[in-house]
Amino acid sequence: MKTRSFLLLLSALLSPSLLPAEDGWQEWFKDGLGADAQIVSGQASYKVEHGVLVGTTTEGSPNTFLVKGPFKDFELQFEVQVDNELNSGVQVRSHLAKEGDPAPEGSKNGKPLPAGRLYGPQCEIAVNGTAGDFYDEARRGTWWSILTQTEAVRTEQAKAAFKKGEWNHYRIVVKGDHYQSFVNGVKTADFHQPGDPEGYIGFQVHGIKKGTGPYTVRWRAVKLKTL
Repeated sequence: MKTRSFLLLLSALLSPSLLPAEDGWQEWFKDGLGADAQIVSGQASYKVEHGVLVGTTTEGSPNTFLVKGPFKDFELQFEVQVDNELNSGVQVRSHLAKEGDPAPEGSKNGKPLPAGRLYGPQCEIAVNGTAGDFYDEARRGTWWSILTQTEAVRTEQAKAAFKKGEWNHYRIVVKGDHYQSFVNGVKTADFHQPGDPEGYIGFQVHGIKKGTGPYTVRWRAVKLKTL
């Protein structure tokens, strides 16, 4: 009986639900935006309600981002819910234009960006089948799956991974020149590009047309681990 009791106790202690959390994770937005967060590029509003980051559109504002960083190699996980009318995304290894900077390398129009404009790879949040793909925000203006010829990753399953009106789980892994994303456990991007070795993570509230909105996007259970 003693042996059986010991084995039952050992089994309970080794249960995944009782094991200590893996070290290295930073939990974001549990108690507010954080002292290192800054709002750039636009005038959308951000607040934290019960651990949920809420971004709300402001009519007439361009794309707005709440940024933290910079970071190099990391894994980022979160859950997100977005109004069907709104497009959003999360920037990774992105850059803030400064006064006097030339146009970003690879820029679609070859023109300098206004100071404070965030640009670079963005993991898409949308209900139209593009969720999880990466867009080159304010620079090349196209999808990284096209630029890197990895469109085969964008399967029908990948395009259908994001669920309208629901909380959707994202996992983004960026290590070296390798970028991957998973939406609700489905791989949605997998490519290599060496042009952005370090940069900001930015939570986007997209600009909207006049006479529309307000719309919101919400993130919860946001956590990051450097690799």
